[in-house]
Amino acid sequence: MKPIFSFFLAIFVVFLSNAMPSGAQNVLTGADQTECYLPLLKDKKVAMLVNQTSVVRNRQGELTSLVDSLINLDIDVRFLMAPEHGLQGLVSAGDPIGDTHYEKKKNLIVYSLYGKNKKPQAEWLKEVDIVVFDIQDVGCRFYTYLSTLKYLLEACGEQQKEVLLLDRPNPNDTIDGPMLKSAFQSFVGMIEVPLMHGCTLGEMAQMMIGEGWIGAQKPKLTVIPCSGWQRGQSYSLPVAPSPNLRTDHAIRLYASLCLFEATDISVGRGTDWPFEVIGHPRLKGDFRFTPKSCAAATNPLQMNTLCHGYDLREADVPKGFHLDWLMQCISQLGPACIKQKTFFDRLAGNDQLRLMITDGKTAAAIRASWQPELENYRKMRSKYLLYR
Repeated sequence: MKPIFSFFLAIFVVFLSNAMPSGAQNVLTGADQTECYLPLLKDKKVAMLVNQTSVVRNRQGELTSLVDSLINLDIDVRFLMAPEHGLQGLVSAGDPIGDTHYEKKKNLIVYSLYGKNKKPQAEWLKEVDIVVFDIQDVGCRFYTYLSTLKYLLEACGEQQKEVLLLDRPNPNDTIDGPMLKSAFQSFVGMIEVPLMHGCTLGEMAQMMIGEGWIGAQKPKLTVIPCSGWQRGQSYSLPVAPSPNLRTDHAIRLYASLCLFEATDISVGRGTDWPFEVIGHPRLKGDFRFTPKSCAAATNPLQMNTLCHGYDLREADVPKGFHLDWLMQCISQLGPACIKQKTFFDRLAGNDQLRLMITDGKTAAAIRASWQPELENYRKMRSKYLLYR
């Protein structure tokens, strides 16, 4: 590991240990329940799709890498795969990542699924019998770990490989927001579910297979559910899921603020409060900040520009997708602040949200337009729920 990388990694780990609360950990994730899945891996050649959130708790309650845990238990791990942000979760959003090697075992390759390949390649999978998937999600359709899971299921179905998914709670466990329309599919929205889908990734994997969204060739899927977590229960993540979701509060706000990424309005990338503040040079608001380039945001929106706006760090934010901040900012700055209309529509899942906002529709009218599709989705989703 290069010295400068080691320095930034150490700083990031210290920051996370201070920023991410440690409470609500009576929950056992799928990964924590080693006795449930070790027999499924014995005498098999194993690949792993993991990142910095792929951790297990030891008997002292300390977190340790799932990769290290399985290697120490003599599981035959042949290679790793990593999603957006990389294996350590340090790479800025959208930055492509090349293949690397695991720092603690140099002959163990880490294939990037956010570079030249987004789907596991057939030649990789021919080396193994089973793929272990263990990644923390945040319950939003446009968070790309969900798309990476879809590609994994497709690839393993085509190669007839088993998938072992170690489930984790959904910290935004609610159903809200517009549905994705097929014409707007992209890597930030690949399946026709609401913006907030209200499922764990274990439930989503079952849904993708059960509804035929990964094609006719289906892998054998085994999900190890969480223990001690119930539907809708709050969950404090022990490790930040990506560089700019550093606190539980940012994770709660993420669903409502991510659409700003298609505008010229900053949500705090390049500050100490990403996804907890909103700002623009022409916004009215008493709060001020200036985004700067940093490891977690190499070219943030409004870089080196003084922004005025809103500090949401203490805001009381119920679960759900909230339109008020977006509509208020567009009302002040005008529809031209949506600089990337195509990207906005892909994040939203359709073009109706943008058109209704710019046409002056009320938040109540916009929300009402989603409800029939959300009700149909709830009925379909009920077949795949692992938690009640």
